[in-house]
Amino acid sequence: MKNSERPLGNLLQVKLISFDAKNHPLPGIDRPETRDAFVEQLIDSIRRVRYLAVMRSRQISINRADPMLDSFDPLRAAELQRRSGNLDEAFWLVFLAIYCGKNGKSGWRLTRDLYGGLQQAGTWTWARVSARPQDFEKWVRGAYLTLSGGDGVRRGFGNHRQYESLKPDAPKSPAKVVASYVAWVQQGGGHIGLINQARLKTDGHPRSVFNYMYRSMNVVLGFGRLGRFDYLTMIGKMGLADIEADSAYMQGATGPLTGGRLLFRGAKNAALQIRELDQLFLQLGDYLNVGPQAMQVMEDAVCNWQKSPDQYLPFKD
Repeated sequence: MKNSERPLGNLLQVKLISFDAKNHPLPGIDRPETRDAFVEQLIDSIRRVRYLAVMRSRQISINRADPMLDSFDPLRAAELQRRSGNLDEAFWLVFLAIYCGKNGKSGWRLTRDLYGGLQQAGTWTWARVSARPQDFEKWVRGAYLTLSGGDGVRRGFGNHRQYESLKPDAPKSPAKVVASYVAWVQQGGGHIGLINQARLKTDGHPRSVFNYMYRSMNVVLGFGRLGRFDYLTMIGKMGLADIEADSAYMQGATGPLTGGRLLFRGAKNAALQIRELDQLFLQLGDYLNVGPQAMQVMEDAVCNWQKSPDQYLPFKD
């Protein structure tokens, strides 16, 4: 823990002890070493969320938006597009960033090459791919061997996307995933139309809008629980939509579910219904006051903490 983060760490320690005494027992962190490890993971998660706010507040080089350059970064590119009022392009860049993920070794290279057409076929902008997704499919088929490393360049999906495939005939090939995303967005009348639709169909609260969009996004191939959660929390953090996760969405989860049972019941295999666990996560996140993206902070921290409950191990992409 950095010295600058110790005040926050001490505050979280006090709040966790208070929550345990006044709201609900936290047997998974009843020992100092488990509580210390959990606090470190909370701080890491808070830092990752705050990083986006810091990035968005700073000047960004236009080179970050150019997929022809090694410096390309899809999230910085999305922020530049947002500042320019090109919201559809900003949403699209966030989608590609979440779909591909940031690989621990090759970074954003896969996102860069899909978006930039391998620096040869022209940039697959939102206007281009949404108008003719069949052209994107044709290009992906022709580019498969290169995208798979046939040119000697390392490319890979991120940790959260490790089961995705670049094979053009795979059930969740890039072209099929993109086509399903385009169809989802277009049925809502565009990205902003989707947000407005969600507001009209709900009470308009950021958590209600998130829930509506999460459920409607189930038509996008390859975006299960975690993919939808990551995409929607990211567009919230990027300031593209006023939405906030209303739940940790445990159905189908592994790490967060195991970690939640350990935290609130003291054992990874303890009996605890998903609905109750979701409510406990909401209560604890609000009690700790970890920010507007409390559910992502909690989901992320608990998932990483349960891998090593007694000793802090930093998360790696």
